[in-house]
Amino acid sequence: MKALNFLILTDHRGHSDQNSLYALTQQLVKDARTAAAFVASRGDARNAAFFAGDLSAPIYGLVASQAFSQATAAEEFLTSQATSQYAEADVIWLRLPPPADRGFFAALSSFAPASAPKKAPVIINNPEGIIETGSKAFLQHFTAFTAPIWSVTSGSQIQELSEQHALVLKPLREYGGRGLVRILEGFAEEEGLKIPLGEWLEKANSTITSGAYLAMKYLKNVSAGDKRILVVNGRILGASVRVPAPGQWLCNVSQGGTSLAADIAPEEEKMIAAVAPVLLNKGVVIFGADTLVDDDGKRVLSELNTNSIGGFPQAEAQSGRPVLQQTINGIYDYLAARL
Repeated sequence: MKALNFLILTDHRGHSDQNSLYALTQQLVKDARTAAAFVASRGDARNAAFFAGDLSAPIYGLVASQAFSQATAAEEFLTSQATSQYAEADVIWLRLPPPADRGFFAALSSFAPASAPKKAPVIINNPEGIIETGSKAFLQHFTAFTAPIWSVTSGSQIQELSEQHALVLKPLREYGGRGLVRILEGFAEEEGLKIPLGEWLEKANSTITSGAYLAMKYLKNVSAGDKRILVVNGRILGASVRVPAPGQWLCNVSQGGTSLAADIAPEEEKMIAAVAPVLLNKGVVIFGADTLVDDDGKRVLSELNTNSIGGFPQAEAQSGRPVLQQTINGIYDYLAARL
């Protein structure tokens, strides 16, 4: 296989120095199988036409080096005069933050080269796969590995379920712990505000009836933490457990949780062995699986994250294993069968 040209699409505006983009890109550039990595940001106004779906528009960005870093990239993105074209890339690596831009993703999926024998770039992760698997409803494909879950479309259904179980309502398209509602002992808690369940059901009726929530049994062992398992091309590369702040039930680091290195439980190995082939078949090469401890002390699947997964340099630092290079190897192994 010839050395490959990567086009990495991101939005630098919300980045910190902990964002995985920079360490992963550095590792990609070091790899002899990489010809070049051109990184473009949606945060550069010059790229507005491209990110609006005009894939023939020039793309402004920078050719990444082994010194590529968040500290200098913010200015470089906006001042670089380097350009590239979508059709020139062999591989598109999507590192755009959620939520997914459905219009732009549709344009990527429908792209066809102007002339043969040029092939359309391989996209990691596949946009259509991100859209499909990015909904919490996709968890219903793996109920053997989740806590009890239900599609809910009415307040009466939620009321009835809440009389049997404490619940968490998960918005189908939110991320990072946003919009979660805990229903416990006759109250609904959202964004730290607790109100009587009946009052909340009335207030949220239009959202509920639109089918915007997935209900999951609330697990009492939340203090054991939410584990994020990093998977690339079907292989588990690392894991960390995010423990909620004292007195809290949300584990996300953005919500005050703490991240610690973690081992993989046997039930999680079985879970990933079942989930990964399904996602790979949809072009999802890189994903994060989140697990919680159920009432029997076993880890169960709580979320799948397939859009711009982070935590790779942190996993390498915590484990002492070459997680970044293993990630690049996994990408190239995937590409070897497709280019």
